[in-house]
Amino acid sequence: MEYKFKPKDVCPSEISFNIENGIVTDIKFNGGCNGNLKMLSKLLNGKPAEEIVNACSGNTCGRRPTSCADQLAIAVAKAAKKEK
Repeated sequence: MEYKFKPKDVCPSEISFNIENGIVTDIKFNGGCNGNLKMLSKLLNGKPAEEIVNACSGNTCGRRPTSCADQLAIAVAKAAKKEK
């Protein structure tokens, strides 16, 4: 199922991804640091939701209390709960 998430306090205006049977695919960021976010998406594509949440939660960006990775973790955690 496709999920769309409006992140807070980061550059991208939207994060979208699919999650099925706990596996996350097709991660896309609308806006933000294009090259870095493409690589993040490639590295995490096909990983279990729990692994993404554990790896990305709590990452910060500069002085911000969050980051694109942290916002992805929040989005994936919410989607995984809905999937159950």
